Amino acid sequence: MHIRKMPDQASRARWFQSVAGRMWEFYQKLPVMLMASVLFCFLAPFPALAEGITAGEELTLQRAVDIALKNQPSILASQSSIRANEARVGQARASYYPQLDASGSYSKVSPATSSTSTGTSSGNIDRYDQYTSSVGLKQMIFDFGKTPTQVNISKLNAESSRFDLSNTRDVAILNVKQAYHNVLQARRLRDVARESVKQFQEHLEQARGFYRVGTKSKIDVTKAEVDLSNAQLNLIKAENQVKLSLVTLNSAMGIADAPQYSLQDNLFYVKYDLSLEEAASKAYNQRPDLQSLIKKKEASKASVDLARKGYFPILSGSANYNYTNTSFPLNEGWNYGLNLSIPLFSGFQTKYQVAEAQANHDTVSANEQSLRLDIYSQIQQAYLSLREADERIGTSELTVRQAKENVELATGRYRAGVGSPLEVTDALVGLNNAQVAYTQALTDYKNSQASIEKAIGVKE
Repeated sequence: MHIRKMPDQASRARWFQSVAGRMWEFYQKLPVMLMASVLFCFLAPFPALAEGITAGEELTLQRAVDIALKNQPSILASQSSIRANEARVGQARASYYPQLDASGSYSKVSPATSSTSTGTSSGNIDRYDQYTSSVGLKQMIFDFGKTPTQVNISKLNAESSRFDLSNTRDVAILNVKQAYHNVLQARRLRDVARESVKQFQEHLEQARGFYRVGTKSKIDVTKAEVDLSNAQLNLIKAENQVKLSLVTLNSAMGIADAPQYSLQDNLFYVKYDLSLEEAASKAYNQRPDLQSLIKKKEASKASVDLARKGYFPILSGSANYNYTNTSFPLNEGWNYGLNLSIPLFSGFQTKYQVAEAQANHDTVSANEQSLRLDIYSQIQQAYLSLREADERIGTSELTVRQAKENVELATGRYRAGVGSPLEVTDALVGLNNAQVAYTQALTDYKNSQASIEKAIGVKE
């Protein structure tokens, strides 16, 4: 339904004065708006400056985490996603404001000829030029809640993206923690391998000394040389593992080519007390990926309501001021009125849009339940791994003490001439394995603790 009214001269003057005043206010603000836009376009493409590592620096775990939070591309991508969703909120709000546009056109018109009843042409009509220019103003008045619903959906999606950023940060923190602990483990195992080489070297010197004086046979020397060679091979592997673990840590921190640095060793046992039930309760309240999915579910529910509003009409107002003629000067004209658009039949499009929105809502709801199950499973696995590593720490620590005593006894017996080289080899290998097991248990405990904190959603 369209209502058009041509008011008197006084009303036309008042309306034109009002529109001119608003346009003048807009033009006064235009330089400031343009300046802000230029600054935004210049600064927006540049993220926060990446943070690097100073050569020779000793990194703490917190320092490594801070570096990752400023350098990880996945975090920068999530921050950009937030900005995009916040911009969509502004786009949705645009329907609240009037829409002003201007247009102009030029046409060359040649009218069609017509024939009379006698079959003769009425003659050619001269071609003419058509000039048209206009300024139009449109304003949505009432759309039965479509715009507020769309704004609410955009806000919920923006909140969801903020939780996605928190989850991305949590994943980055977990990767850094585990990589950091794995580097410490690799370095400790390298030190164990170096000590093993040193011990086998000492044993070889003893065997050679005994062989020179004739108290031991050549086979003792050969056995000691083989043991030393195996220990040296293990040291080569251990040193390479340190390099590999550093590559993983650098990647976790978002630094491709970091200079030489050292790490503060925090690979020691500290009891972590938290019950399984308490961990699960905290996870359901704190996990950012779960909170993100909850916001997405709310947005999908609102999308169902928005789709249903497609059955409702839209009331809007419009005003136009135009100049048109076939020659200059142009003739002016204007109009304003109300427009009521009522959807009568759209080929069942709205019906299927509602069905699609409802199906999407059901999908998100199911994904939420699935994530809750995954969260509890993750907590259980990390909790059981933590308890198992806790038990291994105590046992392996005792094993290390016993293995050291066994090495002292075996080497003492060999120096006294009553022991065999096999006893020494077994004792040294046993000590090496015990130290490896103890270091592995400490690392597993730290990594399991980090996994629980990630599963719970603990903030740094």
